[in-house]
Amino acid sequence: MTTTQSTTGELPIPVAGAATSGGRQRTAMRTHMCGDLRSDHVDQTVTVCGWVAHRRQHGQSLTFVDLRDHSGIIQAVVDGSVDVRTEYVLRITGTVAVRPEGTANPALATGEVELRDCEVQVLSVATPPPFPLDDRADSVDEATRLAYRYLDLRRDRMQRNLRIRSAVLAAMRSALAPLDFVEVETPLLMPSTPEGAREFIVPSRQFPGSFYALPQSPQLFKQLLMVGGTDRYFQFARCLRDEDLRADRQYEFTQLDLEMSFVDQDDVLDVTSAAVLAAARAVTGGPVPPIERMSWHEAMNRFGVDKPDLRFGMELVELTAVFAGSGFKAFAGAEAVKGIRVPGGSASHNRRKLDDLTARAKGLGAKGLVWMRVGPGGELESPVAKFLSAEELAGIVAATAAVAGDLLLLVADEWATTCEVLGQLRNDLGRPPAGEGPLRFVWVVDFPLFVGVDPGTGRPKPGHHPFTRPHPDDVDKLETDPLAVRSRAYDLVLNGWELGSGSIRIHESGLQQRIFGILGISPAEAKARFGFFLTPFGYGAPPHGGFAVGIDRLVAILAGEENIREVIAFPKTQSGLDPLTGAPTPVTDRQLRELGVRVVTAPAPAPAPAPGQGQGPVAV
Repeated sequence: MTTTQSTTGELPIPVAGAATSGGRQRTAMRTHMCGDLRSDHVDQTVTVCGWVAHRRQHGQSLTFVDLRDHSGIIQAVVDGSVDVRTEYVLRITGTVAVRPEGTANPALATGEVELRDCEVQVLSVATPPPFPLDDRADSVDEATRLAYRYLDLRRDRMQRNLRIRSAVLAAMRSALAPLDFVEVETPLLMPSTPEGAREFIVPSRQFPGSFYALPQSPQLFKQLLMVGGTDRYFQFARCLRDEDLRADRQYEFTQLDLEMSFVDQDDVLDVTSAAVLAAARAVTGGPVPPIERMSWHEAMNRFGVDKPDLRFGMELVELTAVFAGSGFKAFAGAEAVKGIRVPGGSASHNRRKLDDLTARAKGLGAKGLVWMRVGPGGELESPVAKFLSAEELAGIVAATAAVAGDLLLLVADEWATTCEVLGQLRNDLGRPPAGEGPLRFVWVVDFPLFVGVDPGTGRPKPGHHPFTRPHPDDVDKLETDPLAVRSRAYDLVLNGWELGSGSIRIHESGLQQRIFGILGISPAEAKARFGFFLTPFGYGAPPHGGFAVGIDRLVAILAGEENIREVIAFPKTQSGLDPLTGAPTPVTDRQLRELGVRVVTAPAPAPAPAPGQGQGPVAV
């Protein structure tokens, strides 16, 4: 039941007979939403409210007003002339009627009807907007759109995106509630933990010279909730990282953060899958394929990346055995030789484009790129073809299943370089736009516990955070062959976008000390950096694990957007500025004195983090 404010200033009172209209809320000011009206409302007197999308004057006898709210547009036919302009806010009461024959508008859901005998009330006048509030705004400079974001949000595209986001959150919450999860809010002011991405620092007024940090994630607190017996926790957490921005990254972002006690990896994956698939079904309205699963090693071998896009083929093909005894030195001496087949790519790639692909491969770290065109009879045209035997050429065709007109791209190098270069070329040449094709989720599991060696210390570098549990089958290799140790870490990927990461945690002090020792973290340093986190584990920590789903990225994919800024109500630009509010802005000298802070010339920016470091969509 809805309420209306009494004119005497009393508390709100019930509205008799208040009901929803087409699933939308009826209020004291309107009976229906603009987009709800259909032919079954004919002869009903209705009241709608909204903004003027268009006004057309027919002499002095009639005025046509297209009134818009977030649900759609309804045409109102007003007798005489009415002095309204675009974006005026109106309340119109009229009778629903069928449009005259030949005037229906099939482009509108309400296009068969209109309002007649209209009474118009102007609720608010409006200055002409700086850009049209329709699809033409997509070509407007983004900084202008963000400076007037409150106008940009009136557009159908933005309203749709916000409602998709709301549906995603509601579906996830509904999926977790029956599973005995407890929603808990964790602190926004916390100590600095500089082992992760760059943080936002907040000076303390009461403790001059000391600082809080804004959370990169609720990681530490959600694990402490497990120590505290919460058993199953979740929240839609706001997280912040002071990292360079891009299409899929903002300073502040939202993640579905969860943690579970007395579980193994499959338990966490099953619960997260249920929440994510519920969100996808809520948006698409239909079935969603189950989430596939593959190891990190398989993902790299087949797709060249740890966030594979499964919507298209062009998988990497293993060719190392083909060249095992080759006389072509570039192939014979390589750790790995792989290739990809670009269907029909011969015709679309002239020599200039092939040179560009070679330059791209070298820019990605390869020593070179071998290209081969497949001729009408299956023969291979390539600058290196004369150096290869007939058996090798036939082996390439057989392994890649090449047919006439295809283009083959081969890389020979170290295994990791070969995979990564071809993986990027695969995405460059074949990846569909965000809104095309099916939804293809995949779990990538068994990530390496360590990723290479720090040249400065000679010690292994953690692939995740230092609290990630090693794979039980590899624990005996921790000290002897650490780079061969797999972890109990896992990523969720959708259409080539990493949605989030998670892991089973280390809950035993002995194993944790072994990991710290391998990383070169002494007991004293561990106590100084993580003491408030590690001490509680001495009071009995359950086995536990968790995950975090990047909401902005998930919603962007479900909405068919290439940029997460389009699914965030008030985002920053890629430079980190807010054109709407002008943030960041200077503060007064008085504020600085209260905080014990003095502004000095900033040093040169630090170099960008290495690939795989810095901000991902979530921290887990």
